[in-house]
Amino acid sequence: MTRTLADIGVPDLTGKLAVITGANSGLGFGLTGRFARAGAEVILAIRNRQKGEDAMARIRADVPDARLSIRDLDLSSLASVAALGETLNAEGRPIDFLLNNAGIMTPPRRDVTEDGFELQFGSNYLGHFALTAQLLPLLRVAQASRVLSLSSILARVGRLDWDDLQSARRYSPQRSYGLSKLSTLMFARELERRSIAAGWGIRSNAAHPGATVTNLQVTGPTHGGNGSQLLQRINAASHRIGWLWQEIPQGILPALYASTSPDAAGGGYYGPDGFAELTGAPAPAAVPKRALSDADCARLWDTSEQLTGVAFPLAH
Repeated sequence: MTRTLADIGVPDLTGKLAVITGANSGLGFGLTGRFARAGAEVILAIRNRQKGEDAMARIRADVPDARLSIRDLDLSSLASVAALGETLNAEGRPIDFLLNNAGIMTPPRRDVTEDGFELQFGSNYLGHFALTAQLLPLLRVAQASRVLSLSSILARVGRLDWDDLQSARRYSPQRSYGLSKLSTLMFARELERRSIAAGWGIRSNAAHPGATVTNLQVTGPTHGGNGSQLLQRINAASHRIGWLWQEIPQGILPALYASTSPDAAGGGYYGPDGFAELTGAPAPAAVPKRALSDADCARLWDTSEQLTGVAFPLAH
């Protein structure tokens, strides 16, 4: 029997501006295409311009009038994050949507960012934390803007070890990835709380793609030329199990719903509605217990400001 694939409608986004990190591949590419098809102008915030040009050509083949442009962004460099913030603030255009999507997943050996942070925590979480702070003025000017933070079902395995957020004492690829995605979810919840308290006019929420086949399952485990060929073969074989994995057009739906639907709740968390939240249509997702502590969310926020050197306005 043919499997019925989920889909959702997207509001008319004509005249809106979206910034999507990691927009040249995987979930980011899928989200960029859907935003462009709905009429939004999209800035692809990416590291590799050639891959960005290729991505734009592929999208325009489907959406000829797509309004797309590239800006340089390396989330493993706070200087690069600050440079993008300076560029976009100088341009002065209000940002209606910020999709914090880009990431790296489970490199087999501990690596660090340009600023000395563990690579996954630094890129997946701290880079996006700093980018949101840099773009906050443009998000506030837009009024009713949306910030979407992409988490993961592996946020469930994340642990907040306040004395070892950089996994310096003990590195596990999965646990460190889980920590970065747990932190991302906590950031989304705390951003919503602070936006309400300060009147920023930003709706912040989070989503996860369930089990979606993307290049993350290859680029992370082979980072630095390392990685297990056996693990790659197991991944490739498991991807053929239809109920266990889904493709990008379905995997983007929770993030697409969270970032565009008027019914998506601020501070909400969305994922697939199928078995174990692996596949299916977008629906409210189970929030890991470790992300529910308001005190821990606030502490992580303050710690992140100290680590990155960026500061959000006080919520008076």
